Amino acid sequence: QFTTRVVSCRAAELRPEGGGEPVRGFQVVLEDTILFPEGGGQPDDRGLIGDVPVLRVTRRGSEAVHFVPAALEPGAEVLLSLDWERRFDHMQQHSGQHLVSAIAEQMFGFKTTSWELGRQRSVIELDTPSVTAEQVEALEKSVNEKIRDRVPVTVRELAADDPEVETVRSRGLPDDHVGPVRVVDIKGIDSNLCCGTHVSNLSDLQVIKLLGVEKGKKNKTNLVFLAGNRVLKSIEQSHSTEKALTSLLKNGPGEHVEAVKRLQSSVKLLQKNNLNLLRDIAVLIAQDFKNKPAPKQLFVLHRKEGDSEFMNIIANEIGTEETLLFLTVGDEKEAGLFLLAGPVEAVENLGPRVAELLGGKGAGKRGRFQGKAAKMSRRGEVQALLQEFISHQNPGA
Repeated sequence: QFTTRVVSCRAAELRPEGGGEPVRGFQVVLEDTILFPEGGGQPDDRGLIGDVPVLRVTRRGSEAVHFVPAALEPGAEVLLSLDWERRFDHMQQHSGQHLVSAIAEQMFGFKTTSWELGRQRSVIELDTPSVTAEQVEALEKSVNEKIRDRVPVTVRELAADDPEVETVRSRGLPDDHVGPVRVVDIKGIDSNLCCGTHVSNLSDLQVIKLLGVEKGKKNKTNLVFLAGNRVLKSIEQSHSTEKALTSLLKNGPGEHVEAVKRLQSSVKLLQKNNLNLLRDIAVLIAQDFKNKPAPKQLFVLHRKEGDSEFMNIIANEIGTEETLLFLTVGDEKEAGLFLLAGPVEAVENLGPRVAELLGGKGAGKRGRFQGKAAKMSRRGEVQALLQEFISHQNPGA
């Protein structure tokens, strides 16, 4: 916590990170702050000004701008409270990035070109087209040795024109930077120009887990990692998943992969057999209709289990020169698929109207109109439409 004073407060809008409508609120500038604004690859802090939540902190020149949902009186003394859990997580990830980047460059000459502190995992972009599994393993082993060595992490400030600035690892200063520059030192390992928040000793990182590499931009490789409490949370999540799989698969963790492979094979075989049975049923349905002594001009069928192929097989077997077919598959009260087949002119006329009645969309050609239906419960209305059409075409029917 930190006591400070409100300098200014003005109405503003905030666009949510996940998108959506802007949030109305106020931009507040304080005399000083303990909330870190976005910068250097690190997200901003969260906290409270009095009892008003801080939803975003950004940097405007040398000022930190706090976005809050309620107005604050300029000149008022306020108590600023920091969301420590979020801050400490960011400290662990950011110091972890410095350590991994420094050791990767020392061991393999891989320079870091950028990095991102994500909500679940963090990513370091390395200036190399590839990183081997052996290099990842060696890098992870080395960074965790440094953590166990309890190496101090210190912060110092230098004047912007100090010659020593040129010897410090940096990706450059922001164009609007003013005042001294801040250097974060990991004793004997790294000196880095950085505005972010860090631990005071590598032992505070607890452990770093390198999750592997992903293909990055041209000639770059993304190294994915977790640090500190995120490693513990990941293990907890993995253990919960493992317990659930053990219960479902009725075997130990070491046998999970083989059990899933057997299940996948069984499902593929069942799907194949199911498709073959559906095809056989489609042929039998069509033959039964054709064998009737006086075939009707309208054939209507609904089946919960089926697909487009099932409906098209029936249409092919019956033939659509003289018969109008209205076929549907899916849940009677929900969405599904439909097929209207028959004389070309009739289908061209009726197809769009059938789709409209079913609350769906479709397309057709050469006497077939098929698509998706959102209101399968309105099949009766479609059937009435088709019967009325046939009656007009053949009054004596």
